[in-house]
Amino acid sequence: MSSGHTNPVKAILLALGANFAIFVAKLFAALVTSSGAMMAEAVHSLADCGNQGLLLLGIRQARRPPSDEFPLGWGRALYFWSFLVAILLFSVGGMFSIYEGIHKLTAPEPLKWPWLALGVLIFGIVAEGISMRGCLQEVNKARGEQDLWTWFRQTRSSELLVIFGEDLAALLGLCLAAIAVGATMLTGNLLFDAAGTIAIGVLLIVVAVLVAIEVKALLIGQGVEPRRRDELLAFLNARPEVAEVLNLLTLQMGPDVMVAVKARMQPTADNQNLIEAINTVEAAMKAEFGDVRWSFFEPDFAD
Repeated sequence: MSSGHTNPVKAILLALGANFAIFVAKLFAALVTSSGAMMAEAVHSLADCGNQGLLLLGIRQARRPPSDEFPLGWGRALYFWSFLVAILLFSVGGMFSIYEGIHKLTAPEPLKWPWLALGVLIFGIVAEGISMRGCLQEVNKARGEQDLWTWFRQTRSSELLVIFGEDLAALLGLCLAAIAVGATMLTGNLLFDAAGTIAIGVLLIVVAVLVAIEVKALLIGQGVEPRRRDELLAFLNARPEVAEVLNLLTLQMGPDVMVAVKARMQPTADNQNLIEAINTVEAAMKAEFGDVRWSFFEPDFAD
């Protein structure tokens, strides 16, 4: 749910292109320079490419139509793939980086062609910065006047959430790797390279855990964003057919929403008029809130 029309596929494709180009450059530099921090960054970029492929698969599955077996559609499949991406970011990116850093501590290898490594990292920072800018454009559409942390905690767009987390981790990781390589070049102390590799791993794990916590809530079954629920409630209470909304339940189903309403209706002449009033409210609600795909309306006198 968002306050503006977002295009997460655009952000995913932009990140995929940037990460693949960065991966090729990093891998070449890592093999030439024997930098652990650079190899960790190469693996991270490759993992990001795979992650973005999984997100695209999730978006495609979420568009499958409802059936008798899946009456509410496949929208929540997107949360499964988003959660898997968070786990991969943790295991492939974070754990490998920490392992590589520890290995460099126990068996340090001198850097070769360090200027090449630094140049590739600067290229990566520029490319990832472009990707992050594109992601932030979509995030800003979604968050409206919310600050970034509030949006991160409350957004129901798991694919945009994951891309934002990946881009942020990638950009910070590149900066850490550049600092590690630069410090090693200036001092000749290989511990900086190893420490930078471990720091990248810790960063990836922290981001992965934060993303996984948010996506887990969606997997369990979250309602719409609080601000969106308030808008729905205000809309229903303002309808002339509704005397009072007694209860409002929502469930986020990927890009779609299910709404269940229990309300005390204004008096009508007969049951036919009551049914027509309910149908009018539901049609108006779906017209106002385009993501509401399923609605269940129960007239009652008390909750």
